[in-house]
This record gives sequence, structure tokens and C-alpha cells, in this order.
Amino acid sequence: MRHARRRLVRRVTRLAAVGGLLLGGTMVTRAVASEPDGTSVPRTFAASAADTGSELVARLGASRTAGSWLNAAGKPVVAVTDEEAAAAVRKAGAEAKMVDHSMDDLKSATSTLRSAPRVAGTAWVMDYRSNEVVVKGDSTVSASDWSRMTQLADGMGGFVRMERTEGTFTTRLNGALPLLSTAGRCSAGFNVTDGQRDFILTAGHCGPDGSVWFADTRGTQQIGQTVKQNFPGSDFSLVQYASGKAGAGAEVVSIGEGKGVRITGAADPAVGQRVFRSGSTSGLRDGEVTALNATVNYPEGTVTGLIETNVCAEPGDSGGPMFSEGVALGVTSGGSGDCTSGGTTFFQPVTKAMAALNVKMIVAAPNGSGQGAAPAPSATQSAIAPGEASPGSSAPITGEGAATLLARLADPKNAGPGLLVIAGSLCALVATRFIRAEQDRKAYRRYYSTTWG
Repeated sequence: MRHARRRLVRRVTRLAAVGGLLLGGTMVTRAVASEPDGTSVPRTFAASAADTGSELVARLGASRTAGSWLNAAGKPVVAVTDEEAAAAVRKAGAEAKMVDHSMDDLKSATSTLRSAPRVAGTAWVMDYRSNEVVVKGDSTVSASDWSRMTQLADGMGGFVRMERTEGTFTTRLNGALPLLSTAGRCSAGFNVTDGQRDFILTAGHCGPDGSVWFADTRGTQQIGQTVKQNFPGSDFSLVQYASGKAGAGAEVVSIGEGKGVRITGAADPAVGQRVFRSGSTSGLRDGEVTALNATVNYPEGTVTGLIETNVCAEPGDSGGPMFSEGVALGVTSGGSGDCTSGGTTFFQPVTKAMAALNVKMIVAAPNGSGQGAAPAPSATQSAIAPGEASPGSSAPITGEGAATLLARLADPKNAGPGLLVIAGSLCALVATRFIRAEQDRKAYRRYYSTTWG
């Protein structure tokens, strides 16, 4: 009876091991078939909320809406010009705010400002929340130029507001992880790829095509060379790595003290969203997106389509990354003020830059590996409420550790679990075979010991 039980246990074990091999093979096959392609971006509640506002604006049209933003609770608010549009907004679960001027009106005003003679030191944005076009002038704008622009604004109607600001609107050189060249000092923004080569996406005003960048002041540690630049007009450029590859930890941006944040995607921000910026001069700083599609007249030229924020920045922060919840949003372009008195900082949207350059962000995929990812249109990655957002998941800037490797093996979307099941099943088969062989040897010894004495 005891021998019968042992045979039954061995048979059940062998059957279980064979079943494990089949199951593990299926898991590996499914994991390979469903391997992330890097085009998806992790979603949050506020991402859906911001998309709701953007979709409503696009569906209702520029003549019936005037932008959208997130309120303090993270709920989308859409500016509308008629009750029918307001009802559609409420039906979609968003908040409607009645305004006097449509997006068409705001765009018409900014077009008039662009067609006027350029005045360095001025900037303008469409303030969705106040339903105004706000024209700003720094300390370098003369009284006569300001008076001329004020007369122009008065002729466009009462929805153009004039504001004087302290400091000057300048591009911000230097940055987070320094890039040094004869053109000056800037910062690395985000790592991107065209599928064959890797690049650093940084500010365009940092240097012209052909600028060679180093990691040290002696010029012995070459990083790469600027291969594409767009400034003014926009403010972005590509620095191609000298080795062709960004290397380990390419999906991590530095926030100081040996720490970093894993980048999981690229997206467009929403007005009212909390954001973070990293730079070597002023470190990690946070603030709020105050306007989109800003135009800034730097001394070097005019840049349009920028993100306006109240995040502080100082000389030495240019080209550095702006992000929220681990999602890339922009690279530092310029601004006014400093981190003592505050000020305004403008950022080049990464989605527009990547589209123009035909590159993808190198991101931390769900299984922990870095790979290219296309931006998600009009997505924002703040937390449930804008004020509760964080920079993103922390990571050492030196690359992946044992914990990350373990997470990758445990990820059900990865091949790791299937491989573990296969390995366990093989071990079970080998063990049953060994036990059977050992039992046969013992039986053989017992038989001959009784036969020969």
C-alpha cells in the first residue's frame, strides 16, 4: 500500500510538472505578444479630467468656447459663450463658465499684437480664467514703447489687459545636469530617440548646430554635438550622443543629491496643473501652469507657443526638464525674476518639439525598462487635485537596481513569471526522476542483500 501511494504521488507530481511547463510556455508567449510598444502613457484621474476639457473645446468650437483649465479640486472648467454650449459641458461632467469673448476673439487680439512692430521685453498670453489677453512688459521696455502698445490694446477692446513686470524676460542658460561648450552652459532636458540614435532634448537658444558639448570644464568628457536647432520661433534643439546611445538610466531626470525621477511619458499640460522643474542653480522647484500658447519677445528673437508658469527659475536653469507625476511636459526656455522674489518662467512644450524633430521620449516602461514613447495628445499627468501632484516616482540616477529587476520578474506583463513557472516545473520533473532512480537503487541493494547474504 505504501509503495502504491508513492507511485501515485510521483505520477501526480509529474503531471503537475508537465502542466506547469505548458502553463509557463503559454505565459511567456502571451507576455511576448503583449509586450508594451511604448505608445501608451499612464493615466490618472486628472489626465482624464483635462482631456474632457480639451475634447469639449474641440467639439464645441472656437466660436463658442474660450479654453479650459483645472480648478482647485481637479475638475475641468470650460469657458463658454452660450447656454447651449454650457449645457453640453455640464452633461459631460465638467463645469461651465460663461464668458463674453470666444477663443476666436482672443486669437484675433494676439494676431494683432504679432503684426505690430516687435518690442523686446514684452510677452502676451491668453488667460482663459479671466477671459483676457494679458500683455506684459519688463523693465527694459521704454515708456514710449509701452504707451504705443497700450494704445494698440485699447483699440482691441476691454479684454486686453496691460501689466508691467519686474526683472527682464531673458533666456536661461546653464541647467540641471550641465552641458558645457564654447557656446555657453545649458542643461540636459530629456533623453529622446529616433529608433536608431539617442539624443538630449534641450533648449534651442543654448547653441547653434555644430555646438560640441562636454560634461566637464576641461573639455575632456565629450557628451555630444548639436545636430538640430530651432530658435527663435520655437526653442528646442537636439544634442546627439557621441556614442550614439544614452546608456543606462536614460529614462531618469536628475533632481539633485543623486536622486532622480523616472519619466513614464510625454504630454501637454493643462492650465491650473501643478508642475515641477529641475535645475542645478535653484534645484527642484514647483508651481502652476498659468497659461498656454504664450508669446515672448526675447532680445534674441520672438518665441511662440510656450507654456507660462509661476515656477521660479534663475540663470543656470535653462534647458532643464519640467514634469509632473513622472510625465515630461517642457524644457526651460526663459523668464523673469528669481527664486527669492518669484517671477514667471516659460517652457517649450516637449510634444511640439518631438513632433517637429520626429523623435520619441525614452521612458520607463511599465516593466521598468526604458524605451521610446510617443506623446499622448492633450494629456496631463497631475494627481487627483492639481495641488496634490508630485514630481513622480523616485529613482537613483545611476540606473536600475535589484528592486527594479525583481519588479520586472514579478510583472505579469513580462515573461519573467512564465519563465519562473517553467523553471519550477523542470525542477519538479528532475526531482521525481531522481527520487525514482534512488528508490530503484535501494530496491536493487535490498534484493541482492537477501539473495547473497
